Amino acid sequence: MGEHVHWMLEVGIAPGKGDAFKALMEEMVTSTRNEPGAVSYDWNISADGASCHIYEYYKDSAATMVHLNNFGKKFAERFLAMAKPAWFFLYGSPNAEVRAALAGLKPTYYQPFGGFIRKS
Repeated sequence: MGEHVHWMLEVGIAPGKGDAFKALMEEMVTSTRNEPGAVSYDWNISADGASCHIYEYYKDSAATMVHLNNFGKKFAERFLAMAKPAWFFLYGSPNAEVRAALAGLKPTYYQPFGGFIRKS
């Protein structure tokens, strides 16, 4: 299944921050779209606007670190001021550097077990 790294993160959105969160999401999507190793970056909001699931998929650990460095420099402070991580599931084959960078989110790790990824 390769070197890919992907995750699902659920965050709670601070009350009254929905519009600011949406604006930040749009900025983050635009930025991540320009990262060549970002395969998928998908945000989904609950019907009541109180929580968001974020699915991110990177081709490998190097691409993941490019993203995490960009996030840290450009967005982390604003994101964490309005979004509280509830749970974080990490999939694939993250290297030690990625694991260390994400350790603060206390991810639950899932190792590749079977299946396929269709590349169109």
